[in-house]
Parts: sequence; structure tokens; C-alpha cells
Amino acid sequence: MAETGTKDRASEQAAQTAQNALDVPVQQLKDAGREVVKALMVQTLEKATGRIEGLAHRLNDAADGAGAGTKAAAAGAEALAQGKSPLKAGVGAGMAGVKEKAKQVIGAGGGDGDGGGGDKTKVTTIIEQFDVGLPKRVAYDQWTQFTDYPSFTKKVESVEQESDEKLNWRAQIFLSHRTWESTIIEQVPDERIAWKSKAPHGYVDGTVTFHELAPTLTRILLVAEYHPDGFFEKTANLWRAQGRRLRADFKHIKRHMMTQTVLQQDEVEGWRGEIRDGEVVKSHEDALKEEKGEQEGDKEDEKEEGGEEATDEKEEKKEEKDETQEQDKQEAKSE
Repeated sequence: MAETGTKDRASEQAAQTAQNALDVPVQQLKDAGREVVKALMVQTLEKATGRIEGLAHRLNDAADGAGAGTKAAAAGAEALAQGKSPLKAGVGAGMAGVKEKAKQVIGAGGGDGDGGGGDKTKVTTIIEQFDVGLPKRVAYDQWTQFTDYPSFTKKVESVEQESDEKLNWRAQIFLSHRTWESTIIEQVPDERIAWKSKAPHGYVDGTVTFHELAPTLTRILLVAEYHPDGFFEKTANLWRAQGRRLRADFKHIKRHMMTQTVLQQDEVEGWRGEIRDGEVVKSHEDALKEEKGEQEGDKEDEKEEGGEEATDEKEEKKEEKDETQEQDKQEAKSE
């Protein structure tokens, strides 16, 4: 029995030794196979990357004078060459194509064409008018209250009156904010206001005039020109976003006049000065003094006219009395 157990253990040890001897080559073969696969993959990727990089360079060279589609393809190929996923490369290429197409449409791409590559951005002209049931003076005075605009317009956030002729504006444009400076170049009380603006991202020049239709009915006419500057503004200008925003604020001004100003006409005090060529030629205080003097002069004239009328009435009554007495005397003599 002991001899049999010893033989079995010896057989098992021999089998295990043989199996270990076989495992070593198999494992080595597996490792070698993995290395071969890795080498093939690296070689394939290097060749593909080289072809993609060459394609990207060729597309970039061609895209210098080509359209949006070619530049989009170049952007996608370059993204693939940099190791980005096909999805990200496709999205980037699409955005590049959209941006380039927008630049071509709005003229922001420049170039060395026959036209010299000048900016061909189209200026948006906005013409609006509305009638309000207010005297012309009240409508004009309300319009000159620029610092009140944020309280009843939708997008204007703040207005700072730097001086009588200069104002600093801040407004919300989609998810961003824009600031600009406007200079009043002409302002005639109850007649018109004209201004010019400057800003790093587009500006608006315009004129607003006031026309009396009746003692308590005024027409307000606005003519504005929007000059977009910058990719964001020029792209938005393609679908007239700024024009719609300006028209919307114009309606807010009308609504405020018709619902609030019409009920508080005596409380509205506007700026009564005068501006010519961007300079104040008559201050608000001087204008009020002149108006007060004119009103007092009108009262004196009315008094004088009233006194003359009273004198005339007295003289007429005296003449009538004298005529009556003369007639009485003549009748007495005839009797």
C-alpha cells in the first residue's frame, strides 16, 4: 500500500512538472502575440495620422481662398489629427463652417478681392412712429428723462447723464451686456433730438422728432441707424435682432407715456436747454428764465390790452351819454 501511494505521488509530480514546462511557452506566445498586435495597431495609427495630417495641411492651404465647406473640412481633419474623437471633430468642423459662412454673409472676413476686402456690413435702418394723447411739450419733456428709461424699458439696465450732451448706456443683449456712449449733437425743445454713439460692439445713431397733431395729440417719429461691429453683433444682425429690440423698447416708451405720463402731466419736468453741433448753446436754467420772462410779458400785454378795452368802453359810454343829452335838448327846444 505504501509503495502504491508513493508511486501515485511521483506520477502527480511528474505530470505537474510537465504541465509547467508546457505553460511557459504558451504564456510567452501570448505575450509575444499581444506585442505584435500592439505594434500593428501603432503602425496603422501612425500611417492614418500621417495621412490625416497631410490632408489637413492640404485642406488648410486650399481653405485660404476657399469657402465655408472647405474650411469646415480642414477644421475637422485637423481635429482628427490632434487625436480628438470623430464626434468632437465633426462638431468643431460644423461650427467652423457656420462661422465662416456668417463671415462671408456679413462681410467680416476681409480678403484681397477686387473690392479691397472692405467691410460690407449692412447698416440696419429703423423707422418707427406712434401717436400719444399728450401735448407736444409734455411728450418732449418725458422723452428727455433718459435716466428713467431703465424703469419702464425691458433691456436698458442703466443710463448715466455724464453731462447735458453726453450719456452712458448699459443694456442686456441676450446673455451678455453692452455699454455705449451717446452724444447729443442737436436738441431743440419740443422739436427734435439728434445723437451719435460710439461703442466697441456696435452703435446706434438717430433722430427723434415731435409733431403736434392737436393740442393734446402728438406724433413721435424715430429714425435710427444700427451699425453692428463684432462677430456676435453682425451675426445677430442677420435676423434683425437689434432692430426688433429697439422697436420693443420704443413700444415700452409709448406704453409708459399712455399709462403713466398722461396721468401726471404737471409733474413731468424735462430738459429745456438747447444743443447745437454737440455743444450746449442754452442751458436749462437760462431757457426757464426766458420762458418765465415771456410768460410775464404776455401777462403785461394782456393787462394793457384789458386796460385799453376798458378805456374804450368808457369813452363809448360817454359818447352815448352825450348824444342822448344832445337829443333831449333838441327835443326840448322844438316843443
